[in-house]
Amino acid sequence: MAIIHQATLSPSKLELLTAHVQAVPALAGHVSGELRQVGAYRFDDPAGQVGIETHLLTSDSGETLQVPVVYRNEALDGAEQSLLGTMQHSVLGERFVYDACIDPIYIGELVRTIVTGGSEVAEIVETPEGQVPRDPSVNVRGSGAAGNAVPVLEALQVSRDGTETHIDAGVVSVTVRHLLVPEVEAVASSLSGTWQRGTAPVTLAVLG
Repeated sequence: MAIIHQATLSPSKLELLTAHVQAVPALAGHVSGELRQVGAYRFDDPAGQVGIETHLLTSDSGETLQVPVVYRNEALDGAEQSLLGTMQHSVLGERFVYDACIDPIYIGELVRTIVTGGSEVAEIVETPEGQVPRDPSVNVRGSGAAGNAVPVLEALQVSRDGTETHIDAGVVSVTVRHLLVPEVEAVASSLSGTWQRGTAPVTLAVLG
């Protein structure tokens, strides 16, 4: 379960995401005009320390981009090149925002969700009147099944290939798709998602 605070962010998430997309030529080429938020989904850090949120963005081009990020209270050693920036959160203070594809917490939860047939976590908004559930804007589902053994990941080796990020974690590898395109057939060992009523699921990530 993800607890969402009603907070002021400076800069905003969309400002950080826009700067990141514009700095990646393979993604910037699919953007026309200003980026807009389509929706987002979250995973939980088992230790409760790292925020994990994946954003879906679009622009006048009509194409949909997927950008996973993590929010940390402290800088992540050795990950300076993957830092989108820092933002001030009026409740949580300074937050370091990273490309999630280099973060072992995100990759671990992505693999677990695919292998066990998991989904996005529920989102609860903290309000002055108490905690209020928020309807998800994106629904995701792993292709596996509950009870499947989750592999123990080794050190991550990350490489970029156009609009995909490939992560080799030793016993498994996973490919995160940043340009989301509907497919004719379902992809085995994958995470799929929907964000518009009545549309077919779209593959978000594939386990190798």
